[in-house]
Amino acid sequence: MTRRRSNGDGGIYRRASDGRWVASVDLAPDGPGRRRKVLYGATRREVVTKLRDAQQRLDDGASVEDSRTLVGPFLARWSVEGLGAASIKTTTRENYATIARTHLVPTLGHLRLDRLAPSDVDQLLAGRREQGLSDSTVRLIYTVLRRALDYAVRDGLVRRNVATAIDRATVAHREAAVLSPAKAQALLETARGQRLYALFAVAMAAGLRRGEALALRWSDVDLDAGTLRVSRTLSRTAAGLVFTEPKTARSRRTIPLPAALVEELRGHRARQLAERLAAGSLWRDHDLVFPSLTGTPLDPRNALRALTTTAARAGLDGIGLHTLRHTCASLLLAQGVHPRVVMETLGHSGISITMDTYSHVMPQQQREAADRMQGALQW
Repeated sequence: MTRRRSNGDGGIYRRASDGRWVASVDLAPDGPGRRRKVLYGATRREVVTKLRDAQQRLDDGASVEDSRTLVGPFLARWSVEGLGAASIKTTTRENYATIARTHLVPTLGHLRLDRLAPSDVDQLLAGRREQGLSDSTVRLIYTVLRRALDYAVRDGLVRRNVATAIDRATVAHREAAVLSPAKAQALLETARGQRLYALFAVAMAAGLRRGEALALRWSDVDLDAGTLRVSRTLSRTAAGLVFTEPKTARSRRTIPLPAALVEELRGHRARQLAERLAAGSLWRDHDLVFPSLTGTPLDPRNALRALTTTAARAGLDGIGLHTLRHTCASLLLAQGVHPRVVMETLGHSGISITMDTYSHVMPQQQREAADRMQGALQW
């Protein structure tokens, strides 16, 4: 191998095997590890020009590896390879891929990845707000783009993530919709005798998420101890309904049940055994507490439809299964239950979530605290 170096030539040499000139540039001079891009030319002048261009592109924060990559093709590849290797739930992976396909590719897909600017991200988010999308959706769009560009930086396609120059979209605080004790009682009274009455009662008394309730197995319920254990959730994916891991580590929890609800579950189980006998060979046993009429997972849409119909008969509008969960927290706090206990019952990852979400139902507790302070100081 014949080497010909000049002062400051960046290690340019001519390869003896084929006579081509060779140079290399460090893709991450300030980062951990070492990744280099090798450049080739038929003449020394050609490879010097390529080296200077590459170094200038690095200084400008642009890509050295492929200056022609468009955002659209990159996102298509990231949706398969990047998300496919990510340690996230299947539903999250599919949601991110959908956001990339429906919001990012149509607006940014025609741009070169290395020429993407913070102003392009600003225009994307502003345009989505003008279309009337919610703050939470705009924030999700930003989150997906930022994650995708992190992947581009990791692979050396760009030097910096332009999304980091944009403030993360804020989401206006909204109070959780809850039922008053009277409305909660009216809903349950209207549902009494219906096939899914126990589902509504458990969701309200134990504060379960929709997927947690529909994934509940009889093996998770201890009727003698009066408890249930949350160990999985039912989610909808492109492949259909699947059982997945709980939302967070704290979502795995054991919840005590009111004695009246335990008795209701005993009756519910007896009725389910009768359903199983009636279904005969059509029954598919999944040990589910709240299955379909043939034992298979109950479609969340069917559960919501049944609740909406019941709520309408009770004179209530806008009621969803999540409303029952919020009502559980509201009723517990109104009864003076400590917020940390409520946090553990609902499976929140931190007490701040509980306090922020249900602060509007705390005035009575705050008044009692003030009265107790007065008593402690003997004013």
